Amino acid sequence: MLSLSLHRSFCALFACLIVGSVSIGSAENHEAEEESMPEDYLGVAQILDFERVSSPQISPDGSQVIYARSHVDDLEDQWESELWIVNVDGSRHRFLTKGSDPLWSPDGTRIAYTAADDAGATQIFVRWMSDGATSQVTRVHETPGSMRWSPDGESIAFLKIVLEHEGWEIELPKPPEGAEWTKPPRLVTKTHYRQDYRGFMKEGFTHVFVVPADSGTARQLTEGSWNAGARFSGMEFGAGISWTSDGQEILFDGLMDEEPELDGYRQNYIYAVDVASQEVRQLVTAKGDWQAPVVSPDGETVAFVGFPYTLQSYQASELYVAPVSGGEPRKISGDLDRDADQLIWRPDSSGVYFQAGDQGTRNIYLASLQGKVRQVTEGVHMLDLASMSRGELAAATRSSFQEPADVVLLSLSGNGGGRQLTRVNEDSLIGKRMGEVEEIWYTSTDDTRVQGWIVKPPEFDESQDYPMILHVHGGPHAMYNVAFSLFYQNLAANGYVVLYTNPRGSTGYGTEFGNAIDKSYPSVDHEDLMAGVDALLDRGYVDKNRLYVTGCSGGGVLSSWAIGHTDRFAAAAVRCPVTNWISFAGTADIVQWGYHRFDGYFWDQPDKWLEHSPLMHVGKVTTPTLLMTGELDLRTPMAQTEEYYAALKVRGVEAVMLRFNDEYHGTTTKPSNFMRTVLYLVDWFGKHSKAEEEAAE
Repeated sequence: MLSLSLHRSFCALFACLIVGSVSIGSAENHEAEEESMPEDYLGVAQILDFERVSSPQISPDGSQVIYARSHVDDLEDQWESELWIVNVDGSRHRFLTKGSDPLWSPDGTRIAYTAADDAGATQIFVRWMSDGATSQVTRVHETPGSMRWSPDGESIAFLKIVLEHEGWEIELPKPPEGAEWTKPPRLVTKTHYRQDYRGFMKEGFTHVFVVPADSGTARQLTEGSWNAGARFSGMEFGAGISWTSDGQEILFDGLMDEEPELDGYRQNYIYAVDVASQEVRQLVTAKGDWQAPVVSPDGETVAFVGFPYTLQSYQASELYVAPVSGGEPRKISGDLDRDADQLIWRPDSSGVYFQAGDQGTRNIYLASLQGKVRQVTEGVHMLDLASMSRGELAAATRSSFQEPADVVLLSLSGNGGGRQLTRVNEDSLIGKRMGEVEEIWYTSTDDTRVQGWIVKPPEFDESQDYPMILHVHGGPHAMYNVAFSLFYQNLAANGYVVLYTNPRGSTGYGTEFGNAIDKSYPSVDHEDLMAGVDALLDRGYVDKNRLYVTGCSGGGVLSSWAIGHTDRFAAAAVRCPVTNWISFAGTADIVQWGYHRFDGYFWDQPDKWLEHSPLMHVGKVTTPTLLMTGELDLRTPMAQTEEYYAALKVRGVEAVMLRFNDEYHGTTTKPSNFMRTVLYLVDWFGKHSKAEEEAAE
């Protein structure tokens, strides 16, 4: 749980296991199933040929684009990243080097990027584009991130943790020679001491550094018992860094509070550190959640996103500006009421480009300093704005229903039109038939209009009856969208109609819609999901005896909630869920988020904590349930799955638990586990039908 801006919270994605007397074969045993599928359908093995693109960076003069391109290393079972370069006319498309996070120097003569050094540690490198000469810029022991070039191209700023070991000295007797005593216990003094995908946090704090761009000693600019880039109760979840135009200061977001876990919940501010003197000043003092500062080209103004302080569950991140010298934030995103992100100033400092999600799509907008907002691009797609040249030619990635993400160029100063620059998956998708995706709107309780999409099997015939999978998103404040989904296409290729919707609580529909589940989750979002199933049943091509529900993270919450409130599903696959809000609050990595789900603490006011916990409704569950969670999951810890599984078994409900190896939150980060997830779902659902169960009774 927990998505891009943290206040949006929770976001969210198997090995032969025998549990009790129920056996589920390994994914490898499904080869026959895959072979029986028509060759022109998308089987799970497609992921081994699949490629991802990200971070397209256009050169300042608008002539070339460098982007990160990832492929599956099927021997190591992981994704490997490379940098590729292409001219803006599409010519000379070629491999450049291994690495990620490319960034052009201001004069366009070099790129900075991150890659592994000879010892396997991530470092910053700089490559001269004229002759390919490369220098390793940093030689630090902790991973650098959020790097930014200085305006003169002489330095690179970045963030890195500074280790501070807190010890507890005791006088232990000297062990006998040759003895192997147990290691000392791990000392924990912080509320947030673990983080998903990282494990136990290293002892220390994240700070701003600067290093000469031609290699040298990294110099620490900030210090103290607080985190630069702290976006959630003092925890580091990424950061915004921006140099002033004269190169004298570096702006960053964070929370300079040495007790952030106690009084810093949902607070974040914009600061500036003087590169020479290391003095820090606070630019924005208004209480709120302010993030991602970007200084205007003329050096006068800083743009950033956020909102005034609130404890409500969801608030759209709006676009603000303030003088670089300091002052009150001024909103310039008007009444858009959508999450602003990825800020890029116009070259003349007259306005700010940004992207925003709206009703399952994402496009680019322009806000003037006077607060006038206009939409620059249009289309049923997901755009991810990454960079812009001096001539306002932007590089972005774009994806749609049947098109995986590729690099596109967009003319932002004109009508927003552009062209596709890469087609990295075209070769592997040649001749493959995919399921058609149809948009659906339906009415739920309180006359609420809800949007969703239906993925249909290839060769769909509406006169036939199909099994249906309701797939629920996490977040809970997140937005299902129109981007390509290999996961859904795999399910459709196996003959399922897939329904995915944006119930109340979702982003992309405004603050009121997203905040409808505040202090009451799950609630009306469940009603919206069931109304979607009803709307699909009304179409006549879905078999009411073969309805299934699944979802991960927040989707695990709602799928476990659903089977405690209806018996309409023939089977469920509850993935990485929260089932007990009380135990979750103290065992997840996001403790403060957990303790702010409902009014009052559970020891004072337990009613809502219990009422909204799926575990408290397990006594009504009759649905056969498969549970899947990563062994390393710290966001929705394994204990949440174990509690629910044990309760189902005690009640005699058919239940199987799959514990995924080498997975933090979700079950699909490893390519082999992605395949296993799909195959286990298909196998589990294929074994269950309401008609067969009723006949057996």
